[in-house]
Amino acid sequence: MSAVGIGSTAIGRSAPLRVDAQRNLEHVLRAAREVFGELGYGAPMEDVARRARVGVGTVYRRFPSKDVLVRRIAEEETSRLTEQARTALGQEDEPWSALSRFLRTSVASGAGRLLPPQILRVGVDADELLLPAQSAEDEARVPHQRGFADQSEARVVASRAVSGAEQDHAGAAELLEVVGRLVDRAREAGELRTDVTVADVLLVIATAAPALPDAAQQAAASARLLDILLEGLRSR
Repeated sequence: MSAVGIGSTAIGRSAPLRVDAQRNLEHVLRAAREVFGELGYGAPMEDVARRARVGVGTVYRRFPSKDVLVRRIAEEETSRLTEQARTALGQEDEPWSALSRFLRTSVASGAGRLLPPQILRVGVDADELLLPAQSAEDEARVPHQRGFADQSEARVVASRAVSGAEQDHAGAAELLEVVGRLVDRAREAGELRTDVTVADVLLVIATAAPALPDAAQQAAASARLLDILLEGLRSR
């Protein structure tokens, strides 16, 4: 870019955002988490803009395509779950207590609803979860439990943006490694069913927070569902 062009446009990504621009960005990210969490990644950008109470042009100024916004939300969700897993590992000596703490904390915080779908492939080991799905269609489909819209229409960012990007791969690998340690410890202690995989544990987080209109009812339903799921994970 020439010297003439250097200005607010040229420095936009590196310079601090104006207060109103920063506020709009926070509104958009919060709205995207809510909308995608409720409707899946197939929800249109217009829904995000409406929830954020900004024009759709404002959303596109910060995120030039829906893929970019989806990737940002998925990265944040993956990072949040990784930190929660690390906290459970570091603060709980008992293997089952560590695993159940991770699950309860993650479900209560709403984490897990927006994970990249390739790490929710049930019945496979952690080292298989980062391999490409059998088809692009499988890779791009939003997990079934996020289905409030027609699942045949719901799509997450294409494989090239989710599974093909090194940053996404590294973030998912880190999450799987930390949760894998929780799973291994509980299994070795004889407290976790031997057939339970890391994907199963992440699926519990993704499904144990039903979206209900009343916050108190949702919290109660989520706690009850998680209690049932935890009993299903324990060895007999």
